[in-house]
Amino acid sequence: MAHDGSVIWHLGADGWRPGTGQDGDVRTWVRFRDAAAFADAALGRGVDARPQPAAGRAGTTHRARPHVEHLADGVLLRAPTLTYVEAGSDVLTGEVTCVVVGATTLTYETGQAAALEALEARLRAPGPEPDALTGGVLSSLLAVLVGAAADVEDALAQDVEDLERAVFSTTEARHVGRVYALKREIAEARRGLLPVGAEIADLVADPAGTRPEDAWARRLVVVVDRLDRRLDAHDALLADLLQAHLAMVSVRQNDDVRRISAWAAIAAAPTLVASVYGMNFRHMPELAQPWGYPVVLLAMLGVSVLLHRLFTRSGWL
Repeated sequence: MAHDGSVIWHLGADGWRPGTGQDGDVRTWVRFRDAAAFADAALGRGVDARPQPAAGRAGTTHRARPHVEHLADGVLLRAPTLTYVEAGSDVLTGEVTCVVVGATTLTYETGQAAALEALEARLRAPGPEPDALTGGVLSSLLAVLVGAAADVEDALAQDVEDLERAVFSTTEARHVGRVYALKREIAEARRGLLPVGAEIADLVADPAGTRPEDAWARRLVVVVDRLDRRLDAHDALLADLLQAHLAMVSVRQNDDVRRISAWAAIAAAPTLVASVYGMNFRHMPELAQPWGYPVVLLAMLGVSVLLHRLFTRSGWL
């Protein structure tokens, strides 16, 4: 490890390994932990690769622009990273910058995805599929990014499934906010995933994509397309869930209105009778009869019971 915290790997006859290079090493990968050291190393090779701020929502002023720039003797790659925070169901994005000049590859990462740690683990594993440009660093890095995106898609799919169960079990208003929050996270995931697929196409040795050494790129493009379709399906399902939730809320409101109207009608019938006898007219024969009061009460009760049965049978109560 260098004094600035960077880690140097070498590709020898027995594969990639960290440490001091030896005779026979054909390629070198330097993983920088310090942004200034990375920028200086890239500038020393004629490349302006100053890292852009991470694309996460918190504390950033603009979004990084993923792209591939072909150099005279290599390539400059800026690729987004994705990570899922289970505590808040948030998708956070960052960026990996990769500079390839000749036989040397320089990398630096911003954000919380820890893609370069995963890249080290992948290079330690036997037989990482090499790409013609870097001997395996670039292809493994893109495979790590796509794998992280697959994990994010799987977590979002579980969130959508949980929300689907909740939407059809209750009609709480908070579901609307959860639907929109998940749609926002899916949009964040797609913004981080789609550029990866576009970048892979710019890194193959043969634009037609038929050469055997480009097999890793073709497989990754297929995976990216499949993940994008899944995210699009999740987004469409959330839109359907929102419509279903709003329809259920509307039905619930209609039921409440009908129930309130039914009880209002039941209360109005005895109120009407009572208001008639509250007029205090002089000539009301039943007022002088001993049976007048109980008969009127029974009539009011009978009308109320009859209305209640009618509304219950019609489904209003």
